[in-house]
Amino acid sequence: MMHAHSPHPSAISLPRLFAKFLRFGMLAFGGPVAQIAMIRQALVEEEGWIPGSRFNRLLAVMQVLPGPEAHELCVHMGMVARGRIGGVLAGLGFMMPGFLLMLLCAWAYAAFIAGNAQLAGVLLGVQAAVLAIILRAVHRIGSHILVDRTLVGLAILGLLGTLAGIPFWILLAAAGAAHAFLRRPVAILGSVLLVAVAAWIGIQARGAPDAVVAHAAAPAGVLALFVAGLKGGLLTFGGAYTAIPYVREDTVGRGWLADGAFLDGVALAGLLPAPLVIFATFAGYLAGGLAGALAITAGMFLPAFAFSLLFFERLEALVDNPTLHRVLDGVAAMVVGIIAATFLELGASTLERAPRLLPVVAIFVVAALVSWWLKGRWLPLALVGFGGAAGWLALS
Repeated sequence: MMHAHSPHPSAISLPRLFAKFLRFGMLAFGGPVAQIAMIRQALVEEEGWIPGSRFNRLLAVMQVLPGPEAHELCVHMGMVARGRIGGVLAGLGFMMPGFLLMLLCAWAYAAFIAGNAQLAGVLLGVQAAVLAIILRAVHRIGSHILVDRTLVGLAILGLLGTLAGIPFWILLAAAGAAHAFLRRPVAILGSVLLVAVAAWIGIQARGAPDAVVAHAAAPAGVLALFVAGLKGGLLTFGGAYTAIPYVREDTVGRGWLADGAFLDGVALAGLLPAPLVIFATFAGYLAGGLAGALAITAGMFLPAFAFSLLFFERLEALVDNPTLHRVLDGVAAMVVGIIAATFLELGASTLERAPRLLPVVAIFVVAALVSWWLKGRWLPLALVGFGGAAGWLALS
């Protein structure tokens, strides 16, 4: 019910609108569920900007589209209040606190933490705990997306194809097209497998190792980092963790930062009041300084702004299209496999850096069991704290 002192959204000034969503951003701890609940409580239940039924439909749309759904909801609600300029201000307000905090964290990490031998054990423990959080995310995302054997098969092909070095865009395009236009599971999986095998043969014929070395020698340019963020923003299906493979490929894969530092950025993102994809800001800063952080963040959040700003009037009808649903289902299933492969690659990299394997494995197993059985908005913070403390005791 709307309170007497609560303004109708059309009457709110632009500065006040920005301040309202800036406050949301300052309080955006605990991941997307907590962020969305906060927005609903304030704007739907307390101030009555839109009916609850419409909010639920919007949320369903945002969960299907790529990008951080809480941020997309903020952009959309800002447009409900004051049009497109309201959407821009709402989105900027919501992301600004987390962005500035992550910039500060990245600067402090580069200046005081990276390369500090005394903290190596702490960081390894944190990275082992983050791997457990990622594994839990793969299971949680997969349980919502992989609802039949065809989609499970696509995820398995995504896992194997990524480990074989096939570019993710080939896998995603093949999965989306096959699932949209074919109906028999054998035809869908067989066609994707044929595309993957053909791509693998082509990679081997071109001499992949030499290409990778040449690719890694390129400097971290602003445009390349913007594109890295844009890939993540356009392909984040089912949760922010699905952006990890694309940002990692274009930063760690090019030799601009190490896997350990990348995982540290993911850990920090889980502790800040921001969408988890803010880890891209950390990776961009380590790879290209302030300009790199700005570029990769702009790329990551651009789709979240664009979908609402460009398709505001048609968003719900667009996502009701059954063919589009099948495309997105196929792509999302493949993404589950890709992020599972990335988890295995990150795990292997962490074990390679460990001076002793047993403590790292023990930290991972304990964190995985805790994340599997317990829930809560502060659980990532607790797991990261546990990983750091255990790493300091066992590995330092």
